[in-house]
Amino acid sequence: MPDIPTTAGAGPMSYAIFQLARAHRARAAVLLRAMDLHPGQELLLMQLLDRDGQTQSELLEAVGLDHSTVSKSLRRMQEAGLLVREPAQHDRRVMVVHLTDKGRAMREPIAALWQSLEEISAGGLSEQQTAAFVETAYAITEAITSRPLPEEESG
Repeated sequence: MPDIPTTAGAGPMSYAIFQLARAHRARAAVLLRAMDLHPGQELLLMQLLDRDGQTQSELLEAVGLDHSTVSKSLRRMQEAGLLVREPAQHDRRVMVVHLTDKGRAMREPIAALWQSLEEISAGGLSEQQTAAFVETAYAITEAITSRPLPEEESG
C-alpha cells in the first residue's frame, strides 16, 4: 500500500478512490488516443450508440459532465466526422446530435477498449472480488450523489 499524505490520513478510502480514478483515467486516455478520441468522447459515443438523436441536454445529463466540456467534445467530434448536430424540428434553439457512419463504426472499437480496460483493471482479482468491488463502487457513488452539496444544504 502506498504512503498516504498525513493530511489525507483521516480519509484513506477517499484518497484510494482518487488514486484509482487517476490511474484508470490515465490508462483509458492512452487507449483512447490510439483511437483518436479524447477522454469523455467515448462516453458520448456510447450514449449515442444506445440511442441516436439525443439533444445536447440529454447527453449532458447522461454523462454527468459540465456543459462546456460536452459542447467542446461534441464540436471536436463533429470536426472529426463522428457526428452531426442540427437544430430540433420543434425548437431551433435545441441541438439534436446524430452519429455519422464513422461514428456508428466506433461501436466495436469502443467495446474492445472497455473490455481491455476491464481486463487490465481486474487483473489479479477473482470474479467475487470484482463483483464486490462493482457493488461497493456503486454504493459509494450513491452515497456521494445522494448528499446535497454544501451550497445546496443552505439553499
